[in-house]
Amino acid sequence: MYDVVVAFPKMKVAVVAREERIAEIRYLPPSAPVVKPKNALAERAARQLERYREDADAAFDLPLAIEGTVFQKSVWAAMRAIPRGRTRTYGELARELGGEARAVGQACGDNRLPIVIPCHRVVAADGIGGFAHATDGYLIEAKRWLLLHEAQADAFALKP
Repeated sequence: MYDVVVAFPKMKVAVVAREERIAEIRYLPPSAPVVKPKNALAERAARQLERYREDADAAFDLPLAIEGTVFQKSVWAAMRAIPRGRTRTYGELARELGGEARAVGQACGDNRLPIVIPCHRVVAADGIGGFAHATDGYLIEAKRWLLLHEAQADAFALKP
């Protein structure tokens, strides 16, 4: 099913390649098995994900299959413009793009290429918000880890 699965803190990151492009990146539970790369593109994606895991400033240079509506693509482009270590709110992006915060949140959740298209950098006005259509569990823990990894303020750190 996946062309590679890479271990990360709080999650595993799975990649699906299709027709020489990355078609999907998915967060899996920490208990999911690691899968060795099945092809050259999966190997390339794995190396770039591993570099990012070690250094949040590592850049991605992968051929992507970006499929979605015009509005979704505008949200995803706006997410890619958010610098590492920074966040924007759903409302801010909605005002910028002429949409509704809920529609921005839906587009974030529908993002099939997370990390490379960094939906984790979009948060609620009053907290961390959701992640991949989830509001709790390992996906929220993964979002917290990604934000902290990118040197975001510790406002989203787990409380003891």
